[in-house]
Amino acid sequence: MSGDSCLPQHHAQPNSTSPAPPLTCPKTNTCSYRGTVALENKYVRLNVGGTLFYTTLQVLTRQNSMLKAMFSGKKEVFTDKEGWILIDRSGKHFGSIICYLRDGTVTLPKGRQAVQELLAEAKYYFIQGLLELCQNTLQGNKEQALCVIPVVTSSKEEEKLIQSSTKPVVKLVYNRSNNKYSYTSNSDDNLLKNIELFDRLSLSFNGRVLFIKDVIGDEICCWSFYGLGRKLAEVCCTSIVYATEKKQTKVEFPEARIYEETLNTLLYEVMPLPDNSLLEATRRSYNNCGSHSEEEEGPGGAELRERVRRIHVKRYSTYDDWPLGH
Repeated sequence: MSGDSCLPQHHAQPNSTSPAPPLTCPKTNTCSYRGTVALENKYVRLNVGGTLFYTTLQVLTRQNSMLKAMFSGKKEVFTDKEGWILIDRSGKHFGSIICYLRDGTVTLPKGRQAVQELLAEAKYYFIQGLLELCQNTLQGNKEQALCVIPVVTSSKEEEKLIQSSTKPVVKLVYNRSNNKYSYTSNSDDNLLKNIELFDRLSLSFNGRVLFIKDVIGDEICCWSFYGLGRKLAEVCCTSIVYATEKKQTKVEFPEARIYEETLNTLLYEVMPLPDNSLLEATRRSYNNCGSHSEEEEGPGGAELRERVRRIHVKRYSTYDDWPLGH
């Protein structure tokens, strides 16, 4: 039997001249490739969910799997009019399937979701080794939180966190039940917006600012900002209003003000000291430019430069004035 005769072919219908329907994929039986060395190195064209692959029969039949059953005559296969063998499955991870069959190992994709997708493909094709590899990876590499938000339950715990932190601190007091009156119509929406903004800021400035949630405070919704262990600003989002001769609690969402105060806390961020080589390079560059020394500047020259630098930084401390690209 020649190699070409073992490829899936259309079976001719005896005593029939009518062509097959153009949209119907012909169903053919594969012959047995076992024991034929020449055929093991023959390339096979695969169409997996619209993605095209070339590989050899030797790779596809190397391990006990559904693919080995397909290409050893135990299962039927489908081909299109151009001879591509059709597999009704997503081709996103089929390249990893082929790599594992060829090498016995594969570099798993990054991300837990991608590994879970590859695990589903390994189950479908009955590739036990790849299935176990994905399962062990998912069990051993648990997702770590992007950021950790401490929730304080006492004033002593709050004070300890703020005083011991080397980072600026942003605290949100959220206690919806701490209310004597009914809320206005937009208060619940604004409460949710404040919480969502807190989550966005904690993700954006994770590692630079310590964010704290307080659920036992006296306020309903209040932001506090700390730097170097002391309170810098406070933004209270609640007020009492009169409506139809009754008092109501109104919750606001001053987004721009909250952004501004959060950025202002970054002025109190303790930056790591540069190494000696960087300081030496900066000093040489400063001297080569012909700048005046501190003695030539007179008393208070260094303090003046530092004050000007701080003023320059504060010019861009608000969210709306922050330059593009920063």
